[in-house]
Amino acid sequence: MAGLMPFASRLIAGDAGTAPQPEPQNVARERIRKRYFPDVVLRTQDDRKVRFYKDLIKDKIVTINFFYAQCDGVCPGVTANLVQVQKLLAGRVGRELFMYSISLKPEQDTPKALREYAGMFHMGPGWELLTGNPEDIELLRRSLGFTNPDPKLDQDKSQHIGNIRYGNEPLMEWAACPGLADPKWIAESISWVFPTSTVRLPKNA
Repeated sequence: MAGLMPFASRLIAGDAGTAPQPEPQNVARERIRKRYFPDVVLRTQDDRKVRFYKDLIKDKIVTINFFYAQCDGVCPGVTANLVQVQKLLAGRVGRELFMYSISLKPEQDTPKALREYAGMFHMGPGWELLTGNPEDIELLRRSLGFTNPDPKLDQDKSQHIGNIRYGNEPLMEWAACPGLADPKWIAESISWVFPTSTVRLPKNA
């Protein structure tokens, strides 16, 4: 899956006769923001207007996935897994980790529809469902790398990629995992981008 994986700071050429130097962190971070995080306006399930980068991503550890409420494909399974992930990371979600699910069908998925979807899956605090203008959603989808190399499949929303992107924005550490993987493995993978010790998951999870 194309996108944010190669987020390590790039090297830039120095003066003649000098070795390349690491790109300054603030420069690298701004380069990543411009390329991958368009600051489009979205609306939450509570009909609150937010900016994608400024309000949701900047200075945070996050998970990002795409879905739509009436999906009969991978969406219910991925959402159910994320509900389990939220429980496994209880105490961190909404404080250290913020979860975002973005609708691929914003014309249908109004804030009201998203609230009903959240209630159906018993989602807890710290998890925002997001809708917005179709053009902005498509820009986000492509910028974040949720695309299929086959143009025909890429246009078919029922065939959309069920991956989960997760990352630590200030540290510029990003990765992805399959949304239908074991929830415990997903939670453990997400814990890798926490700056502190690895999350200890319940033994009976």
